[in-house]
Amino acid sequence: MISALTFFVGIDAKDVKVDVDASTVAWVGKKVTGQHNGVIGLKGGRLEMEDGKLVGGIFTIDMPTIEVQDLSGDSKGNLEGHLKSEDFFGVEKYPTATFVITKAVPQGPGKYKVVGNITIKDTTEEIQFSANVDEKDGKVMASAEFTIDRSKFDIRYGSGSFFDDLGDKTIYDDFELSINLVATM
Repeated sequence: MISALTFFVGIDAKDVKVDVDASTVAWVGKKVTGQHNGVIGLKGGRLEMEDGKLVGGIFTIDMPTIEVQDLSGDSKGNLEGHLKSEDFFGVEKYPTATFVITKAVPQGPGKYKVVGNITIKDTTEEIQFSANVDEKDGKVMASAEFTIDRSKFDIRYGSGSFFDDLGDKTIYDDFELSINLVATM
């Protein structure tokens, strides 16, 4: 399969497969009364490198693997179930989310401004963030932290943007992702 990225990167670009077991995606969601955090698995991905520089890439997030790390027992299971439900990510209908890098602008050694399209629940939005990318011993390590507004993906549960009088039950629209990718040349 030829990706859309082929048209952006040129013929000398090299695909570097993401090691899903060595890579991590951590999340933090906040509400008026506190926050929750956890991890979510990757299903696959690749980075596209040209002359040692990031030029593109794509990765797929395995939505049913969403896990809460700050709770245990029934509380943990209940929140994980709720995040997987139609109220939030609807993982039965939307089992994956994807991110496609459309542009990687060098900002100094190992630093990039990354522009790309993230798709959650069949809705695609462009996002931008800073990333660090290092290549060493046949591996590429990429890391980034950024914020996503869930309301842009029709995730409305507990959102003060859509519902009035939620008081201390309000869940903020923004959630944070911290991504550490390890790819092998």
